[in-house]
Amino acid sequence: MLKLFIALQMAALTVLASLEDRATRQRDERGSVTIQEVLWAVAAIAIVAIVVAAIKAFVTSESGKIK
Repeated sequence: MLKLFIALQMAALTVLASLEDRATRQRDERGSVTIQEVLWAVAAIAIVAIVVAAIKAFVTSESGKIK
């Protein structure tokens, strides 16, 4: 029972120490995505979607003309 108590106490102290480290350490912003990068990605996806829709509509309309 004493071993279990010691193990639980060590686990709790480890968790508290890691939480304290997180609180005192400043946030590292390397690799963060900015709003501008997200907007460019959304714009690129929208343009690709429009192109794909136009090509699909063209192919569908042309396939209807085939006898």
